[in-house]
Parts: sequence; C-alpha cells; structure tokens
Amino acid sequence: MEKLRRVLSGQDDEEQGLTAQVLDASSLSFNTRLKWFIICFVAGIFFSILGTGLLWLPGGVKLFAVFYTLGNLAALASTCFLMGPVKQLKKMFEKTRVLATVIMLVSKYWQF
Repeated sequence: MEKLRRVLSGQDDEEQGLTAQVLDASSLSFNTRLKWFIICFVAGIFFSILGTGLLWLPGGVKLFAVFYTLGNLAALASTCFLMGPVKQLKKMFEKTRVLATVIMLVSKYWQF
C-alpha cells in the first residue's frame, strides 16, 4: 500500500538507494518472524530425531546423514528469522565467538 501511495504521489523509487529498496521489500513483522522461527526450529528438531531413528535401519547411515544435516541446517536457519542473517553472521564472527564458530563449521563439514 505504501508503494502505491508513493507512486501516486509522484515519489519515485529511484530516489531511494538500492539498500533502502531491498530493506523495504523484505521486512517482516515480529509475529511473522516468530512464527517462522518456531516452524524452522520444530522442523529442525523433527528431522534430527528422524535421522537418529533411521540410523538403525539397513542402509540407514546415509539417511541419518541427510536428515540430521537437514535438521541442523533448519535449526540454524531458524535463528535467522529472529535477528536476521547479517546480524547473526556478525555475531558468529565476533572476537569472543570466532573460535567456537570455526570449530563448529569444521567439525560439521570436515570429511575424513
């Protein structure tokens, strides 16, 4: 509705910078952020438990790897809805957290 008002009043979107246009188009309300955080977090837990349960099936090691990885990625992505991906990455690589971040990334994606 705000875009329609700007166009009708003669204010052009090109007056805004690219960053302002992207932020204007991608902002979510707090309720939407909270709902998607819960959805992703619950999906992450579900996939992790499912992967662990599939571990004991014949050939379940591959299924475990896929579902457990999906669960971890969904749980990590859920926090992006609360604070945003850029802020999350900045916090992950702060001076006090960089060692834990590097250890987590290396241990998750290092293949022996």
